[in-house]
Amino acid sequence: MPESSFAEFDFTSVDLARLRFAFSPVSEAVASLRVLQDPGRQALHLPWIRAVRPRLEELDLRLLYALVPLGPYFVDFLTPPPASPLRDIEAELRSVAEADVREAAAEARRLPGADTAVVREFLDDPAAGVARAAAELRLYWDTALDRYWPQIRGLFESEVLRRVRQLARDGAGAMFNDLHPNISWDEGRLRVRTRAWRRTGPLSGDGMILIPSVFHWPDTAVMAEPYQPNLVYPVPGVGNLWSRGAVPTAPALDALIGRTRARVLVALSEPATTTNLARRLSMTPGAISQHLSVLRDGGLVTSRRTGREVFYERSQVGDTLCSGSSSDVA
Repeated sequence: MPESSFAEFDFTSVDLARLRFAFSPVSEAVASLRVLQDPGRQALHLPWIRAVRPRLEELDLRLLYALVPLGPYFVDFLTPPPASPLRDIEAELRSVAEADVREAAAEARRLPGADTAVVREFLDDPAAGVARAAAELRLYWDTALDRYWPQIRGLFESEVLRRVRQLARDGAGAMFNDLHPNISWDEGRLRVRTRAWRRTGPLSGDGMILIPSVFHWPDTAVMAEPYQPNLVYPVPGVGNLWSRGAVPTAPALDALIGRTRARVLVALSEPATTTNLARRLSMTPGAISQHLSVLRDGGLVTSRRTGREVFYERSQVGDTLCSGSSSDVA
């Protein structure tokens, strides 16, 4: 498909009421397979690639690579839309293993490499092929992504909290138009630039799931019928995901509240949990908690509980301090 192709979705008030955010560990796993096949395209993930490649040498990933090739199209049954905002890897792998066999085979036939030996073997026995793909995906997850999921999840949790507030404050149009240059909203119609396919028409009351992603960066992805429509977009802050401790601060801010607390305050450019900050700054959760307590007592940080997680963010005073000394940041 040409670069100018679009998928278009006409929203009704019912669709807007059913708009929700979620994040998907399986979707991230599938997207990361494409990163491994073309590391130069996404150089910001090189620290992760260098860390996991030696561990992947013992795995047979031929089927997964065949089902998720480079290019605009890969099979959809490997990325079922998340049924809940916090769905875990176990539930999603069960959904992959329980995929509709006929739909999975139809998707495999549309692959550009459908005539290769690996895909032909899949098509000879699609039920066994789906089971094998789910098993390979499980091994791949355990080897390449499980240990990194908490820091990825922390980035997603902060993003979802920010977008839900933006949606409530500014409305759907402002929120959609702020997600990515590929995405635009005009008078109830959502347009997503896509290389894989064209689509136009209403959502028919199904709503849409918005899914932030690390490994889809810098692109977007969209899925629709026969699945729950969903839109995948790159999460802001992905460039800092693999960096540890590299948070620059201004000398004036260091002198005012101390360098370590200044690093914590600057790192809170988006809402984050104690665990997320600890990984970002290469500190213990206990130390982060102590510094957050001091910053909160000083009115520089606020906290909000969402489910079982507590998210911290800068107060207006904290924002003023960080922006006022930004010119000194190296």
